[in-house]
Amino acid sequence: MVEWILAQPFALACGFLTAVACVRSQCTYWLGRAVRAGVLRAAWARRLTSDGAAKARDKLERWGWPAIPVSFLTVGFQTAVNLSAGLIGWRWWRYTLAAVPGWIMWGSVYAAGGLAVFAAFASVAQRSPVLAAAIVQTLVVIVLTAVAWGRYRATRRGQASGAPPLRADSAV
Repeated sequence: MVEWILAQPFALACGFLTAVACVRSQCTYWLGRAVRAGVLRAAWARRLTSDGAAKARDKLERWGWPAIPVSFLTVGFQTAVNLSAGLIGWRWWRYTLAAVPGWIMWGSVYAAGGLAVFAAFASVAQRSPVLAAAIVQTLVVIVLTAVAWGRYRATRRGQASGAPPLRADSAV
């Protein structure tokens, strides 16, 4: 699989990744529409009232359609913007037209940089599987640490505001 991916022309990789961005953003948009319609309101209420969701809605309402393609150049914020577009009830065709340049930018950036990183990792993995495993383990530790830190800060913020603390068994 690695060799096949690396053997493909840039245009094919870019097209594939653009399609991935399209599908992901459309699913996120329609999830927002479902929440707006009340289908998932209870399950998503906490996420919709988060600081990140509020910032995304504010940016989208303030900057309008340019916020959508620009969000594809960010990590994490793009999901909040796509969800917010559905939440605030943007018409599907308007959202999709605004998202197309973002899909193309995302596909191009990840095809160029992502394939280079993927090729470098594949080369390391072929030469030293132990080093590749250590890299993956380090990345997992970094992600888990970031998640734990975020939950810790959210709990502290909740305690400072008088809200009940997050429970370990509560849905995220």
